[in-house]
Amino acid sequence: QVQLVESGGGLVQPGGSLRLSCVASGSILSIYSMGWYRQAPGKQRELVATITNGNSTNYADSVKGRFIISRDDAKNTEYLQMNSLKPQDTAVYFCNVDARRKYGLGRSIYWGQGTQVTVSS
Repeated sequence: QVQLVESGGGLVQPGGSLRLSCVASGSILSIYSMGWYRQAPGKQRELVATITNGNSTNYADSVKGRFIISRDDAKNTEYLQMNSLKPQDTAVYFCNVDARRKYGLGRSIYWGQGTQVTVSS
């Protein structure tokens, strides 16, 4: 199996910053793309940012210029640096990875359990 564990969420004032981390573990042979999504109460889950194994990035328009996605392949970890946070960024943030498992067990998308980010004064 592949497990993803997120950390770094919490309560922050508008204009503040947070850094989310997501560590992937298990029988991983290689990781292709990695991403962050979020889901606010009463809304559908939406893309925040993705990064390929070639370090190409993609961002939702609502976070461009404020959030930065990065990855450390040696640690099977991805990060989301969130700056200039706004109340509308409040949501549960989920990480995911597109990974191939060892021993011929195939390739699939895996999700973390989510971490709450609340932006409020």
